[in-house]
Parts: sequence; structure tokens; C-alpha cells
Amino acid sequence: MTLYVKEVIVIILSYLLGGFSTGYFLVRFFKGEDVRNLGSRAVGATNVGRVLGKKGFLITFLGDALKGMIVSGSALYLNLNPWGVVLAILAVVVGHILPLQLDFRGGKGIATAVGALLILDYKLILVVSLFFVITIAITRLYTFSGLFAFALSPVVAFILGRPQTHVNGLVILVVFILIAHRKNIRELLINNTY
Repeated sequence: MTLYVKEVIVIILSYLLGGFSTGYFLVRFFKGEDVRNLGSRAVGATNVGRVLGKKGFLITFLGDALKGMIVSGSALYLNLNPWGVVLAILAVVVGHILPLQLDFRGGKGIATAVGALLILDYKLILVVSLFFVITIAITRLYTFSGLFAFALSPVVAFILGRPQTHVNGLVILVVFILIAHRKNIRELLINNTY
């Protein structure tokens, strides 16, 4: 009965922490408005940057990444089993995308995922970041480059010889991120300018 109790508690707390939306509180504090009614209506760094400028983008990105770092670091420190670590990371990202306290209208999960993966496997993030830089240099499309690079993360993890649990978890994480970005992907396909 007590087997995996630690994992379950960490996964639930990870989801709740993921729901703490840095951008929502930042815009609420500085503008007195709900960021979900502005711009793209997301609470993530890109939309907050549209509303508050570069500083708003940076603070939101770092705050959202920190959530992922805390969860990943805690899961490793508490020595959760490999699937427990992966599920905790998925939970914090899902919590960011679908926050309970914001009626399941959150951000798109990239910063939180990057923060979590930076602690889990910084080499993976370095390689994915390199793909992002190369792709953006070629295409000049910010969102496409980010999504393309992130979508390659399971392949990169496999090539780097990471555990199959991590590779499988990354596949699921990529699916969540792509679903969260479906509107951006649709606009990219239609306009070829996102």
C-alpha cells in the first residue's frame, strides 16, 4: 500500500506547483489585468513579453523554468524511481498548461519543460538548444524553431544513450507541448510566418 506513496505525493505537488503561473501574477501586479484576456491569451513568457516587454518575458521565463527545476531536482533528490521522476516532470508541465486555479487556461509549457530537463540532463538541453539556434538562423521563425528543436529531444536522448524511461517520457512531453501549441502550429501552416 505504501509503495509509490512518495511518488504520488511528489506528482500531485508538482502539478500544483506547475499551476503557479508567473506571468499571470506579474501582469496582474503591474497592469491590474488578466493576461489571459490579452495578446495570445496565454500566461507564458512570450505573451507576457508582448504585454510587459523584455523584462516581463525574462522574469516569466525564469519563473516558469524555476518550477521545472525545483520539481526535477526534488524528484532526483528524493530518489524517486525513474518513472516517478518522469511523471513529476510531466505533472509540473501539465500543471503549467492546465492550471487548476486558473480554470485550466495556462501557458504552453516550454520554459517549465526546459527548466526540468536542464536539471535532469543538461547535455540534452545543450544539444536541443543548438538545434534551436541553427533552425532559427535558417528559418527566422521563432516558434517553429523552438517546437522543431524540442520535438527532436526524444531522438537526442536516445542518441545520447539515456534510459528508455526518459526517452518515453520525452515523447509524451513533446506531445503535450505540441498540443498546447496547436494554434501556433495551425497559424504557421496557414501563414508560414510564426
